[in-house]
Amino acid sequence: MPKTSQAVAADGALQAFKAAFFKAMGHPLRIRLLEVLVQGEQSVRDLQVALGVDQPIVSQQLAVLRASNIVVTRKEGVNVRYAVRDPLVGELLQVARRVFENDLAGRQQLLHQLRQEAGPPARVPRSKTGTRLGRR
Repeated sequence: MPKTSQAVAADGALQAFKAAFFKAMGHPLRIRLLEVLVQGEQSVRDLQVALGVDQPIVSQQLAVLRASNIVVTRKEGVNVRYAVRDPLVGELLQVARRVFENDLAGRQQLLHQLRQEAGPPARVPRSKTGTRLGRR
């Protein structure tokens, strides 16, 4: 049975929500921030030191994660501490890592097969004086 336009719109909204979540995580520095934050709460200074990135850049990327409700803040005196809102984010990162490992292992196997298929590297012909022939 075909979906109603209301059901299609609801599906579209849900898909947009999911896409926005992954888009917020879709930056190399934000992934690195999350990998540190799943280990525990950190200040911007802690994150800056851990990642070797300037404070404004760390703050900018944390703002994206915070706006997407992926990280939360807690005020501690004059410092703001950041944490992953849901510990399942850590599990998501672990699952992604396993997917990447599987992909890279498969690629490594293909590379190995390609190298076996090619045989030994071709020898470049040389003249009697030892200079290469056919290439300049």
